[in-house]
Amino acid sequence: MERKNAWLKYQEDEKKAVFDFSEGYRKYISVCKTERECVTETIAQIEKEGYLNLEEVISSGRKLLAGDKVYANNMGKSLVMFHIGTEPIEAGMNIVGAHIDSPRLDLKQNPLYEDADLALLDTHYYGGVKKYQWVALPLALHGVVAKKDGSVVTVAIGEDPQDPVFGISDLLPHLAADQMEKKGNKIIEGDDLNILVGSIPVAGEEKEPVKKQVLAILKEKYGIEEEDFVSAELEAVPAGEARDYGFDRSMILGYGHDDRICAYPSYMAMLKLENQKKTAVCLLVDKEEIGSVGATGMQSRFFENSVAEVMNCAGQYSELALRRALKASRMLSSDVSAAYDPNYPSVMEKNNAPYFGKGMAFNKYTGSRGKSGSNDANAEYIADIRRVMDENGVSWQTAELGKVDQGGGGTIAFILANYGMEVIDSGVPLMNMHAPWEVASKADLYEAYMGYQAFLKYI
Repeated sequence: MERKNAWLKYQEDEKKAVFDFSEGYRKYISVCKTERECVTETIAQIEKEGYLNLEEVISSGRKLLAGDKVYANNMGKSLVMFHIGTEPIEAGMNIVGAHIDSPRLDLKQNPLYEDADLALLDTHYYGGVKKYQWVALPLALHGVVAKKDGSVVTVAIGEDPQDPVFGISDLLPHLAADQMEKKGNKIIEGDDLNILVGSIPVAGEEKEPVKKQVLAILKEKYGIEEEDFVSAELEAVPAGEARDYGFDRSMILGYGHDDRICAYPSYMAMLKLENQKKTAVCLLVDKEEIGSVGATGMQSRFFENSVAEVMNCAGQYSELALRRALKASRMLSSDVSAAYDPNYPSVMEKNNAPYFGKGMAFNKYTGSRGKSGSNDANAEYIADIRRVMDENGVSWQTAELGKVDQGGGGTIAFILANYGMEVIDSGVPLMNMHAPWEVASKADLYEAYMGYQAFLKYI
């Protein structure tokens, strides 16, 4: 089935809207390179639009009414937004959900060491990465350092033009004969992803003088001691802003498109809602790249507990009502798809691959090899989504993650489907997925934004 390129339908004012929205997103992912930064920035934006902290609503004893907007913050690393509708929550919610973590390099708990008069940081990669892509690349350090006195130091080094950057060395081609004989997953080993951070020794120090110099800088500028690394969450990410991509500026090159390019239009769509019948929800979660585990991942009880608290504040809670609300809900699991890449046609199936410029993509199922680990959406639900998207002029396409036996992947969809609700994967097609710098179409981003609005309002 041939889908038209969305760029062809835009008038000049619509094209301007696409570029303006995309510029807001470009700035967002340039600032938000960790899940904590995403939550902090999102809360700052939604509070300006009238969203209230659910904890404050609970403590004040205020009753939630139709039209009220609240959010719950889970440890600064996941977030859920509610726009209360006129219908009882028990009748179901319309939910868009994305993850805000991305592949990266995490510093180990005792990362700093010295070797050959060089100071280095030891890392443990997070999520699915091609390790060889992370060498000879300027890196920034983002995160927090929690100290024993209860204070928390926020770190973001390498983004300001005046900041230093860091990096992992690679082997020169002249000496890489053995290296180039290795398989791709062995060219760079995980234990070789060590970040170079200093080379000046402290005068008069015989033992680890370069390491001591780095520690002195950390102490002077950030008040950080070596033992504070134990209670730190520091992430090495590509340094620099997201950029317009292509002569026509139709695309964006950036770190962390997966999955912030779905998170951003999801919560922005919530800000456009008015006179909502069904309660609308935006769910932004952590840890998807490693199985949605932990207290801030989708497999935690955070979302379920937040729904219970909202229902209680609205005078609608009972255990049975909560179960009915979750079962009656409908969800778009907002996650990216692999766009057809003419450089690598052998892994794609042309009739079922998503393409740049043809709109948001719907994956009936993800998983791998026989749909293992997937949520497989019902035909009736897909028919409803087709109707809503077409009635609202949203450009959309279908997607599948490569050829059947080529590989595969998963999302948070199956976790929400465990409640019995209708769920389908949807999102923005990407090239370079999971690389330090990914590429996306501005048209697809904008159509996702419009599609999420239509879903929240009319499904």
